[in-house]
Amino acid sequence: MKNIAIFASGSGTNAENLIRFFRTSTYGRVSLVLTNRKGAGVINRAQSLEVETIVFNREQFYQSEEVLSLLFERDIDFVVLAGFLWLVPDYLLESFENKMINIHPALLPKYGGKGMFGHHVHAAVIENRESESGITIHKVNREYDEGNIIFQARCEVKPDDTPDTLASRIHQLEYDHFPVVVEKLLKEL
Repeated sequence: MKNIAIFASGSGTNAENLIRFFRTSTYGRVSLVLTNRKGAGVINRAQSLEVETIVFNREQFYQSEEVLSLLFERDIDFVVLAGFLWLVPDYLLESFENKMINIHPALLPKYGGKGMFGHHVHAAVIENRESESGITIHKVNREYDEGNIIFQARCEVKPDDTPDTLASRIHQLEYDHFPVVVEKLLKEL
């Protein structure tokens, strides 16, 4: 059984979905949620599901290896970024090489990079009159949203879509596919 750590900065719907999914998996379990925001919704979601939650600050993340120590102390095997908005430092990338993935709410390589998250992505997709959008699950590297693509799923962008209506279809793709892809990767470890 592999131990999964989730990094999140926001409401935590994907984190909650992963926690629930891995409660019945024989390959892994979510044993730790880390966030860089004291008021992030992911904290309440994880705590209500009895998963340890740790809040860290920029100094702890970038100026020390404190976060890495926390992961090692808890025997973390795999790291999942689920709405985590900071660039991952080299020490973490090196320690979890090929064992750290991210989910992005668009079809990369389009609509990725710094500042392209959530509502911003969906608004840009609609503004550019794209006919489809979707999700991308990719390995994490030194650049925002540029790691090797592992999986993509697509959905139609409708003529009357708003960022919110498109987001709801994107979220459903995330909920349906993200846990399954993570479990498949754990099987390959």
